[in-house]
Amino acid sequence: MIESARRSECEEIQLAPLGQPTENPERSLGDATLFAEKRWLKILAGYRQPRAGRSAFELAVTVVPFVLFWAAAWAAVHYSFWPGLILVIPAAAFLLRLFMIQHDCGHGSFFARRRLDDWVGRTIGILTLTPYDYWRRAHAEHHASAGNLDERGVGDIETLTIAEYSALSRRGRLAYRLYRHPIVMFGIGPAWLFLFKQRLPFGMMRSGALPWVSTMATNLAIALVAALLIWAVGIIPFLLVHLPIVLLAGAAGVWLFYVQHQFEETHWSKKPDWQFQHAALHGASHYDLPPILRWITGNIGIHHVHHLSSRVPYYRLPEVLRDHPELADMGRITLMESLRCVKLVLWDEQTKRLVSFRDAARLAPAR
Repeated sequence: MIESARRSECEEIQLAPLGQPTENPERSLGDATLFAEKRWLKILAGYRQPRAGRSAFELAVTVVPFVLFWAAAWAAVHYSFWPGLILVIPAAAFLLRLFMIQHDCGHGSFFARRRLDDWVGRTIGILTLTPYDYWRRAHAEHHASAGNLDERGVGDIETLTIAEYSALSRRGRLAYRLYRHPIVMFGIGPAWLFLFKQRLPFGMMRSGALPWVSTMATNLAIALVAALLIWAVGIIPFLLVHLPIVLLAGAAGVWLFYVQHQFEETHWSKKPDWQFQHAALHGASHYDLPPILRWITGNIGIHHVHHLSSRVPYYRLPEVLRDHPELADMGRITLMESLRCVKLVLWDEQTKRLVSFRDAARLAPAR
């Protein structure tokens, strides 16, 4: 599975010539849809080349403000100007943006030079508390299997079907309800993920040395940087500034990942119906955010295009929508609409949509 995912990240998919028969001609997608999706893959190939100067600029305008806001928040603590702690919010926003750059590095799309991308990603991982090489492999699996009901697990928000949830014990249903509760999903969950879970290569304990080396090296680097900052500013100011920055950025990151796949009209299916192209375009949303949030989040809301061609640099994704506006309405959700996605927790295999616990209970007697 990992090797398959890594090949998918390198090549994304094997491009069949237009009109060539597919491996499963009986699947539910129509010929016109298949033709259109093959054409999109070829079109998006034209946007995959990053611009080195633009990438360096994007990195600079993210790192410098993050450092400045972090220092300003520390100065507020140092001089007992407690209202100044509000500066942790913009600092968290720029840390989130740094994670988006790390994300592009993981796809090899930021500089398109693997060694440079990897070392930039590893360095950023010290700030985001994310072991880069371990995360990159897990994220590759997510891209290779997103929307596939047969391959849920690594790198996903756990999502059960109505039938799977109904088959659980009372304790199992309670555990799933707690897991999907907003306080756990966007509060406790990000703290657990970034502060504790990513300190060990969970899910890849037996996947060779790389996940361990990546995780332990990142842990050591985090400890060294934290020790240096604590020595320079003191442990209390460090915790008052850096901890809320990490937690706010982590919560925002989990929210983004959530709404990009957990929306009512998303796509899930099992093999042989599952197809990479269709799952990418219809299983990921176009989270149409206001311009400032779009910039802070590195255009990650254009997620359906990103899943179809992960090698397109994030700053070129708006070019795709500009040149091909027909993609803009596909899976589109607004900021206000996204708030309703929190209640969508179970996949209904009959209606092919995500539903709430209440909807699932209402549907049960009719089946």
